[in-house]
Amino acid sequence: QVQLVESGGGLVQAGGSLRLSCVASARTFSTSVMAWFRQAPRKERELVAAISRGGSVTYYTDSVKGRFTISRDNAASTVYLQMNSLKPEDTAGYYCAADSNVSWRESQLRKTSSFASWGQGTQVTVSS
Repeated sequence: QVQLVESGGGLVQAGGSLRLSCVASARTFSTSVMAWFRQAPRKERELVAAISRGGSVTYYTDSVKGRFTISRDNAASTVYLQMNSLKPEDTAGYYCAADSNVSWRESQLRKTSSFASWGQGTQVTVSS
């Protein structure tokens, strides 16, 4: 498994921006699909964005398209989530996930069970 450590969360006003980072420990980072999930109180954990192993293909859930950007730096074993135009409904704990075997299909990417490695999470709070 890969050890993942997220950072960059915080409190921001609606319309503001935050950049989340997730640093991975393993040398297998470059062969892993990376993803960001989020979980709001009393809600299920949901996929926000995912990025392919080489970084050339990305996936976003509809509610963040045009506002969030996922990227990765394989040399630094780091994945990022740039969040712009934040809304109060984006408030949640954000979790980084990694897996080297998950297939690039929406049905698989959306499942938390598809990802073997998880970070501890970082809280994002957007005030109105």
